Amino acid sequence: MLNPTGAPLVRLERVSKAYEEAGRSRVVLHEVSISLNAGELVVLVGKSGSGKSTLLNLVSGIDLPTSGEVWVEGRPLTKLSERERTLFRRRSVGFIFQFFNLVSTLTVLENVLLPLELNGITGSQAKARAVAMLDAVSLADRGASYPDKLSGGEQQRVAIARALVHNPALILADEPTGNLDAETGQQVLDLLDRLTRQAGKTMLMVTHSPEVVGTADSVLRVREGHLVQEPAVVAR
Repeated sequence: MLNPTGAPLVRLERVSKAYEEAGRSRVVLHEVSISLNAGELVVLVGKSGSGKSTLLNLVSGIDLPTSGEVWVEGRPLTKLSERERTLFRRRSVGFIFQFFNLVSTLTVLENVLLPLELNGITGSQAKARAVAMLDAVSLADRGASYPDKLSGGEQQRVAIARALVHNPALILADEPTGNLDAETGQQVLDLLDRLTRQAGKTMLMVTHSPEVVGTADSVLRVREGHLVQEPAVVAR
């Protein structure tokens, strides 16, 4: 079920997350409430260990909150089974990671085909979509290469193609330029921003990059378990 027109694509209502450590409960997020609209680029900033990645895991349904509700595309993730959440991620979420997470034993093209195959799209239709996405990230000529033959920037462009190829509504990016030099990182950010905005995708990105913060529609700082909205100029 797609989210109704005008409704937020992502909505968290009083979400808390706690972990048990050495017999004690450690609260990472405390009654967090946010809404993300379709087409927005929202940036998460904060100290290491503040709960940014935990928030991404909750929005994707990888993890469940201790309390509160998470809604994506009108789906109440907290009420879905583990199997249903897995299917939701396959269809509706694209992931981009700091260390690329490409499958080393698969070619570039095969890596990009993976999300399509998981969604039951195979054959010539899948190949055409994967080749088109590689062309969009300027890597159409590297489909037969293996990831270890590519530079870091090229690997991240493959990861972007893989994240977008199945046309997900939501992109989750966890420090996508953290393993790249400044110039290459900026090129990757420009590409990611252009492709996601062209397609009207919603993107939630964890980053320390001031360049990303400056282009975001909204900046959220995780501080002592709470979310504080900040203007981009302050977050720099």
